[in-house]
Amino acid sequence: MKILCIGRNYADHIAELNNERPSEPVIFLKPDTAIIKDNEPFYHPDFSNDIHHEVELVLKINKIGKNIEAKFAHKYYDEIGIGIDFTARDVQARLKEKGLPWEKAKAFNGSAPISNFVQKSKFEDLKKLNFHLEINGETRQQGNTEMMLWNFDEIIAEISKYFTLKTGDLIFTGTPSGVGAVKIGDKLTAFIEDTEMLSFEVK
Repeated sequence: MKILCIGRNYADHIAELNNERPSEPVIFLKPDTAIIKDNEPFYHPDFSNDIHHEVELVLKINKIGKNIEAKFAHKYYDEIGIGIDFTARDVQARLKEKGLPWEKAKAFNGSAPISNFVQKSKFEDLKKLNFHLEINGETRQQGNTEMMLWNFDEIIAEISKYFTLKTGDLIFTGTPSGVGAVKIGDKLTAFIEDTEMLSFEVK
């Protein structure tokens, strides 16, 4: 399986990092070694002094597809979860300065903690879905899918132009504003609507 991630999909997050607003979705990948499951801890790597949390809704692909039209994209996922796209911001800044790829900053071991998945039918309106991240009990990021530049179906259509989607693939759909550094001892808890989905410590 592979993890496909969408960058710069919330206008307020683009603004907080002074990034250019893209004309099409920004796509990058993480390997399966990035995944942390079952609320296992995240171990802060020693190659970065500035690991940022980015909370994101995650789609789980349920069948093979490529060149999928947006109007059919809803048929390619049944389940939604939540995850953290951990980013070594200092490493990313150095790489971006030189025009180099981001993988070291985005795809390192443990950079993608994910929750269990729930049926999308549980939610009334996927285009108005709330989610948020708390750190040590304080809300740091809040998002709603209504704020996305590209919705779930548009994301799947765009990704599938370039990458064949396979059963079990995961799509991180972008993060809202409020990203910031984590430190050892922090407890991160992520929610979809009011349901706690993910909770783990930084060690």
